[in-house]
Amino acid sequence: MPGSRALAPRSRLAPAGLALIALAGLAAPLRAQEGAAPGVETAEEPVELPDPASPELSGEQDAGLPQAVPPFPGEAAPVDPAPEFNAAGERQIGFEADTLEYDSGGETVTALGNVVLRSGDRSLRADRVSWSRPSGEIVASGRVRFVDENGNQLFSERIVLTDEFEAGAMEDLLLALRQGGRLAAESATREADGTIRLTLAAYSGCAVTTPDGCPKDPSWRITADRVIYDPAEDRVSFQSAYFELFGMRLLPLPGLALKTDGGAASGFLVPDFRFSESNGIEVSGSYYWRFAENRDLTGSAYLFTDAPPMVSAQYRELNEAGAFQVTGYLTNSRRSSDFVGGQVTDFDSEPRGYLFANGRYQFDANWSLTGSIRLASDRTFLRRYDLSRDDRLRSVVEAERIDANSYLSIAGWATQTLRLGDDQGQVPVALPAIDYRYRLNDPILGGKVELQANSLAILRTDGQDTQRAFARARWDLQRITPGGQVVQLTGLVRGDIYHSSNNLQTPTPLYRGRTGWEGRGVALAAVDMRWPLVGELFGGQQVLSPRVQIVATPPIRNLAIPNEDARAIDLEDSNLFALNRFPGYDRIEDGARITYGVDWQFTKPGLRVESTIGQSYRLDAERRIIPDGTGLAESVSDFVGRTEVRYRDFLKLTHRFRLDKDNFAVRRNEIDATVGSSRTYAEVGYLRLDRDITLVEDLQDREEARAAARVAFANYWSIFASGIFNLTDREEDPTFTSDGFEPIRTRLGIAYQDDCLEMGIAWRRDYVTLGDAQRGNTFQLYFSLRNLGIR
Repeated sequence: MPGSRALAPRSRLAPAGLALIALAGLAAPLRAQEGAAPGVETAEEPVELPDPASPELSGEQDAGLPQAVPPFPGEAAPVDPAPEFNAAGERQIGFEADTLEYDSGGETVTALGNVVLRSGDRSLRADRVSWSRPSGEIVASGRVRFVDENGNQLFSERIVLTDEFEAGAMEDLLLALRQGGRLAAESATREADGTIRLTLAAYSGCAVTTPDGCPKDPSWRITADRVIYDPAEDRVSFQSAYFELFGMRLLPLPGLALKTDGGAASGFLVPDFRFSESNGIEVSGSYYWRFAENRDLTGSAYLFTDAPPMVSAQYRELNEAGAFQVTGYLTNSRRSSDFVGGQVTDFDSEPRGYLFANGRYQFDANWSLTGSIRLASDRTFLRRYDLSRDDRLRSVVEAERIDANSYLSIAGWATQTLRLGDDQGQVPVALPAIDYRYRLNDPILGGKVELQANSLAILRTDGQDTQRAFARARWDLQRITPGGQVVQLTGLVRGDIYHSSNNLQTPTPLYRGRTGWEGRGVALAAVDMRWPLVGELFGGQQVLSPRVQIVATPPIRNLAIPNEDARAIDLEDSNLFALNRFPGYDRIEDGARITYGVDWQFTKPGLRVESTIGQSYRLDAERRIIPDGTGLAESVSDFVGRTEVRYRDFLKLTHRFRLDKDNFAVRRNEIDATVGSSRTYAEVGYLRLDRDITLVEDLQDREEARAAARVAFANYWSIFASGIFNLTDREEDPTFTSDGFEPIRTRLGIAYQDDCLEMGIAWRRDYVTLGDAQRGNTFQLYFSLRNLGIR
């Protein structure tokens, strides 16, 4: 009988006609407790329905289950899962229940007690299910739970199923969406296309349980007279909607619609409020356009009481080759155009803005293109509008090719200085910067060989121009001796050619080199030996590794060559055993030297300690190319070291130091420490450089401290504070006027954050005026909701 319905036993599925014939021949109701009817299996143990506030409403548990496994705890899987439709195209429904009754007069089949129905990816559970043969209607009542093919869970006290095993009319509805959102309503109906219309409904994207599984009210929800849920579009639309926060109705939301699949929807974003000394009261709002799954645009407007309005836009796109984004800001306001001694003498009102774009494209398995562009109209725009505190903006475009044995990079670099006293004409542009490396497949003398070719052109609008090219070959051989020592031999040869002009425009004579063409040859040989000694200590394991390195290089024509990329030299633990302690390629540490030190490592469950200390000794005369105070200028270097301590996820401490070889004075003292959990923690940072270097602007002395802390309370609330302090005095740097304690920036605030709401208020004070970026207080009120958009 086509179009009729059937309830079949759990272990097998049958079309409607067969089930009805079997049931029509029985003269009395069938009761499983008195003797199970043929083909009806009695559940051995009742299974409790989950409470609507239980963690199951998150939709995460059922979403990850295979479709053939029932989504109900404690139930056995079907013995032989059958297809959703039979050969005749009729839908098949499997069922199980404690009791099965048949009313021959009304031609109604009723299943009672822990009733479970399944058809394909859909399932239903209820206390009672009745099926009417004349109408083909199925009515479920009592703790009803219906799961559709998309993993959404529907809870109700009464639900009417259509002849396609789809939900129809519902009462006291709770719909737990697979992506986490929840809809509750007094009543609802489902249309033929799957659309669900709800009356007197409420929606929230928040969890209704705590991390411990206890019930809780959502932090925010949306109430509406009518709600339409479209599963095909994964969208919920509201009519006469209001926004409620912590149970309080705050504002109407006309035309509200949101996505339920975790994706973004077009709509207004929550506005931000801020007050600053430079701009006064600020109100900003944004609108988000979702053009497609891979393209979107966000437009924003900013209104200020003490400055003209500003607009911004951000476009993002992801395609088959890669992704990119472009962000821009634009306004017309007064800008500081002339600085004398750090003081602003004139202000002009003119267009100002900022452009930031970056992206990466992968053309094939080897070739890629990466780019980042950052440009500002002037040096104080980013600070005044609190967009960034960078003191320089770098732009780069780089093409790379990488395979198993070679690497090629073709790049161009440009930098815009934002420091008020710097000359932009002295800032270099590197174009092009080409680097190619090739590793030979076959070893030579048992070692690996890498070839390199490199070229660089540095241009300045008001300064020295330099072009460089070199070719290099490096050979490395590593072996482990029978005694356990790790020995590495290195050999390197290199040939350089340079051309420079306008050399006298470089302020530091040590960096200029000779004008015109210059060349040099470099040869280096090194042996490095480590001896790891392993043993037990305090219930853990320790590794003590003495290390010795010998490096020999013939005299090199360093001062004849311009120095563009090897200026900021300083002895540290990171370059103690480097073949060349100079950064970059323009300076090579020549002569012969011995470097010695020891590494120590201790580990036990939850604890790890690593420590390094070392020193070097040069066999020949002092190097004129190394400034005094760097720790490397004399034959015997200073002592440098580092210690790191990690205890579980509670403590992380790093200490770096450099001690003067003559009097053990601390020339570098750097501490970074983090203590606490992810919610309550404290961070402390301290840096002091006491090197007494007066001839090189890149190596000035500094002393500063940083501190930050966050304390969580009442589950979702926290208080946070941070500060940066300049501790440099005139004795350390004569150009400073500070007395040794000068706050740079401090911050204090309180915040609330749960699974779908973040809000807070923050106060910040800046103590330095830079142009039109005034010192003073800034207050910000921020509020962020997830899964919410307005169309």
